Amino acid sequence: MTITHCAPEHLGAVIAKLGQAGVPVEIVDKTTMRLRGAKKLVGADVTTEEYPGFATDMQAQFMALATQAEGTSVISEKIFENRFLHASEMMRMGAHISVEGHTATVRGPAALSGSVVQASDLRASAGWYWRGWLANGETMIERVYHIDRGYEGIVEKLQGVGADIERVHGTGS
Repeated sequence: MTITHCAPEHLGAVIAKLGQAGVPVEIVDKTTMRLRGAKKLVGADVTTEEYPGFATDMQAQFMALATQAEGTSVISEKIFENRFLHASEMMRMGAHISVEGHTATVRGPAALSGSVVQASDLRASAGWYWRGWLANGETMIERVYHIDRGYEGIVEKLQGVGADIERVHGTGS
């Protein structure tokens, strides 16, 4: 996947953790980077920190990745309280996660099953698209207005990279 119109120099901590997990990341130029599928995903530990550290906004997405990695990933949330609300719904999907205070331990890989999930906040909820994509079966995300306020055209963008996704209107979501 090639990502354009970005600032790779602002994503140093995320790029480093992706590399530790086995995801090859190539910085093409000042506004472009390329990610390739990992030959083997492996567990990697993450601690959220203020910039330039690992962004708390990426914590939920990294947790989704960790569910597919071989081994254990320990995710420590140091910025916000209650930032692991998505973990219990991921466990319902089949993820092996234990949460104790500000630390989540993820053991993978786990076969995720589609489910009906609730978008509870902007950042963690955007991760539902990735988790649903990883899951077997259908995942329905309700209360997507949380996601819409921060991610313009996300459905179309994900369709552009191969996601089988559609917006369903009139279901109360």
